[in-house]
Amino acid sequence: MDISVVIPLYNEAESLPELYEWIERVMNENHFTYEVIFVDDGSTDDSWKIIEGLRERSSCIKAIKFRRNYGKSPGLHCGFERAEGDVVITMDADLQDSPDEIPELYRMITEEGYDLVSGWKKKRYDPLSKTLPTKLFNATARKFSGIRNLHDFNCGLKAYKNIVIKNIEVYNDMHRYIPYLAKIAGFNKIGEKVVQHQARKYGTTKFGLDRFVNGYLDLITLWFTSKFGKKPMHFFGLLGSAMFFIGFIALIVVLSAKLASMISGGDLRPLVTSSPYFYIALTGMIMGTQLFLAGFIGELICRNTPKRNKYKIESEL
Repeated sequence: MDISVVIPLYNEAESLPELYEWIERVMNENHFTYEVIFVDDGSTDDSWKIIEGLRERSSCIKAIKFRRNYGKSPGLHCGFERAEGDVVITMDADLQDSPDEIPELYRMITEEGYDLVSGWKKKRYDPLSKTLPTKLFNATARKFSGIRNLHDFNCGLKAYKNIVIKNIEVYNDMHRYIPYLAKIAGFNKIGEKVVQHQARKYGTTKFGLDRFVNGYLDLITLWFTSKFGKKPMHFFGLLGSAMFFIGFIALIVVLSAKLASMISGGDLRPLVTSSPYFYIALTGMIMGTQLFLAGFIGELICRNTPKRNKYKIESEL
């Protein structure tokens, strides 16, 4: 099979017939063998009935219906598990992603050898309140991930080699960082294509402003686990040792000052504990010890996890 198209959706009944007809026309014009995998994320409208109707007239459709709304990442994960095409295309169901982009995305994967090609909606039909945070978010994602050539991490229109989606796990809200997940898994040839962004024709957006806050938290989590997931002591141990050392030096300074005062015949009545610097130094040493122990416990957990020695193997003879 040439192409699998994975489409997660939530309450998009109005757009589904038009979207599938569009995809079907593009596939037939280019003589692709294909499947379309709809993942209904607990829709409360007639989306599932529409999908059932489309399935009756086309054997190219597969579909999954969640019992409740889980989010886009679980939808993509389940779609990826079932995808059989050599190239996997993801797109949103709201008609803002154009199926006319599929042939070129397919060509970039199969002929230019990209592992992943991400769409870039260079000209967007979104309000300023959405485009400005998006630009800031993408700039931060480029900095953390090291993938400098991507301008739009969150674009739903992407193409992948099948082997890529079988070697990454999309969970929580990590769909925003699939290129970063692919890079962590060892797929480094990541490209970008300027794609057409169309104004929403039906319904309203299902994403609120909270996605920007959650997006940053997920990015920090992904960065930390990718760097220190298998070696937590390198992070906590270093930070804890530094804090303990600084606290210990500060305590020596406080005690030395008191000792110098005693030797010089100064006032002996003020105790060391009356100085605020003593408590700051003590707090630093305690926090340093706690961080060091956190790293030590993290190492124990890593060494006992069943996946501690699970690595991605490209080929084997």
